[in-house]
Amino acid sequence: MAGITLTYVPLRNPLLLSVSPNISSLSINVPRRRPPQQHYCQCIIDSNSSTNAITTGAGDDIFSVNTSSNECDFDYLGQSTKGDLNLKYGINGQADIAWRGPIEEVAKIEAKEAEGLLNDLGIQDPSSSRHSPRGIFCTRTLNLRSISAIGYDMDYTLMHYNVMAWEGRAYDYCMENLKKVGFPVDGLAFDPDLVIRGLVIDKEKGNLVKADRFGYVKRAMHGTTLLSTQAVSEMYGRELVDLRKESRWEFLNTLFSVSEAVAYMQMVDRFDEGIISPDLGVVDYRGLYKAVGKALFRAHVEGQLKSEIMSKPELFVEPDPELPLALLDQKEAGKKLLLITNSDYIYTDKMMRHSFNRFLPNDMNWRDLFEMVIVSARKPEFFQMSHPLYEVVTNEGLMRPCFKARPGGLYSGGSAQMVENSLGIHGDEILYVGDHIYTDVSVSKVHLRWRTALICRELEEETLAATHMDDKELTESVQKLLIVMQRLDEKIAPMLEEDGEHFSKRWGYLSRAGLWDKSHLMRQIEKYADIYTSRVSNFLHYTPFMYFRSQEQTLAHDSYSFYQS
Repeated sequence: MAGITLTYVPLRNPLLLSVSPNISSLSINVPRRRPPQQHYCQCIIDSNSSTNAITTGAGDDIFSVNTSSNECDFDYLGQSTKGDLNLKYGINGQADIAWRGPIEEVAKIEAKEAEGLLNDLGIQDPSSSRHSPRGIFCTRTLNLRSISAIGYDMDYTLMHYNVMAWEGRAYDYCMENLKKVGFPVDGLAFDPDLVIRGLVIDKEKGNLVKADRFGYVKRAMHGTTLLSTQAVSEMYGRELVDLRKESRWEFLNTLFSVSEAVAYMQMVDRFDEGIISPDLGVVDYRGLYKAVGKALFRAHVEGQLKSEIMSKPELFVEPDPELPLALLDQKEAGKKLLLITNSDYIYTDKMMRHSFNRFLPNDMNWRDLFEMVIVSARKPEFFQMSHPLYEVVTNEGLMRPCFKARPGGLYSGGSAQMVENSLGIHGDEILYVGDHIYTDVSVSKVHLRWRTALICRELEEETLAATHMDDKELTESVQKLLIVMQRLDEKIAPMLEEDGEHFSKRWGYLSRAGLWDKSHLMRQIEKYADIYTSRVSNFLHYTPFMYFRSQEQTLAHDSYSFYQS
């Protein structure tokens, strides 16, 4: 039996329940306006049990925590319950007698109380989070309690750049390099409103296009001029955007693509005007794209841009005081944090110190947050193959060869497989967070089955919250909610086991996979069939002039716009 200090930390962040991996310590962080106070609890480690009981100072058992990966259960969605806080007793050490009865009625009552609790804490409930620009929007069920490690990209992920400043300077350097080799760039200026993330450059036609989820082009711009609907139809009526054809299509994955796209579309206008000299060797739009890309690449490789940013980071970086605390919260909850970035060590250290150190408590620095730091990772190859591994051994970035990564280390190069081997975890136990759809999200998902999170700042508008709930109300409310959640889980699970049995006892419904997801077959139908039905004779019930309209295709954050209106 070991005594553990329970501290109240004056953070804006809502209720933080954090348990170390070996359950030898427990910290519960509750936002408060009063000065920090200390209370005591005890953590009982039972070597004969797969759970550890956490007790209050009075000795009343409250929670049991499942820490065994071999004996953990699964909830009704098939998600691991490893790391769950399970309530052993009810309020004041009593069992949940007060909540016995029809669970549906209990759930309604507790849901109403839960709404008030969440409002007081400044936490958005799962349904209302869809209406928040600061919400986390889910496209595939993700159970954070089964995540052992969280990896982060740096640029536009852990730090957000001022797009006008950063991309504007990148554009300037690109244009300077083009001018040096003879391109006519006089009179051109950076226009960030010209493009958005997610567009596709058609290098064959010198166009910038917006396609739907099936690849059909809906809007297009040639140079800096938008094309009419008729022109788009005539040009792309029989063509689909296929990102596998890299020689033609270039997807704007990230905000780093803005400067390149603006420069290219402006130079298309100059090419059409016939004022680009044939001596430059640019004979078509593909060659023009290559020239622009080379000029921008030089700006990065020669270090001009990053040197300027490191000298005055305050002009380029938009600080986020809550971000370091969010990572600290995850670390205190037992998650192993990783930093995996393509940037070199000198730049990474400078920018992370500027963005993190001043917001961390107790003289912590950014390195203290991470179990492992990997710079010059060379993503996406980092997720696909192995590169030589080096350990960074000095503040100046000097390195030495290394053959095995260890937790706590600072490395250059290597591979994702090396990370998995070093930490003893793999696949869907790791969540990787980045801003680049391909380099960060797609490749790590396809090759390693890591769970993924995309950062897309364009979705955001700031919101603030505060809490006024006292300690006793908070404790009792959490306990009551856990009781109801467990009872609902027990009731829902057998119902879902029977779901779809009348169609196929083993596999359930043809069109669905799980409670919320469509089956792979259904996705193929959606992708390639404009309409579908059970038999040809069904056409008899429709006029030959029927106008079949597809359902509105909503996004996870669309309900926010509807809610506001």
